[in-house]
Amino acid sequence: MDYGGLAIFHDITNQEVEAMIRCFQMRRARFDPGRSICAYGEGRAEQEVGVVLQGAAELVRLDYAGTRTILERLEAGGVFGEVLAFTPVLGDCVEVVSAGGTEVLFMGYGHLMARCEKACAHHSKLVSNMFQLLARQARQLSQRVEVLSRRSIREKLQCYFAICAQEAGGGSFALPFTL
Repeated sequence: MDYGGLAIFHDITNQEVEAMIRCFQMRRARFDPGRSICAYGEGRAEQEVGVVLQGAAELVRLDYAGTRTILERLEAGGVFGEVLAFTPVLGDCVEVVSAGGTEVLFMGYGHLMARCEKACAHHSKLVSNMFQLLARQARQLSQRVEVLSRRSIREKLQCYFAICAQEAGGGSFALPFTL
């Protein structure tokens, strides 16, 4: 498999990724559409980070009334994990669900937090890439707060469109979703 297009493995060769998969005892799993990949909250504690290798997944929140809200869509390269993304609020359960034929690579938190015995340069690069992903996610959450803090729907749309135009580098941009 070619890992070059996945942000978490940026500047790490395929051979180095394969070596890390063996060294970290990572596991791969395939999920059919609609199948739960993992769940957080209600006393559940996953100790792994998941990387979407192929397909897509959705981060879904189920509140105490059973209302289902899609919080985020994760495409290939998307990373999820309880400690990385969120802390569920009381009564809520957050679940990662396959949105298509999805392949996920799981790695334990411990391998990200501790230096490996071999002091591999690619391990350090993986940790650096993870911090960059976290910084990007924090920026996106800040933008969401900025949009949602606007009073009217019109102001929210104008703010969102301004953010999209700035990211596109001009006045013309494509919306990242359909109607």
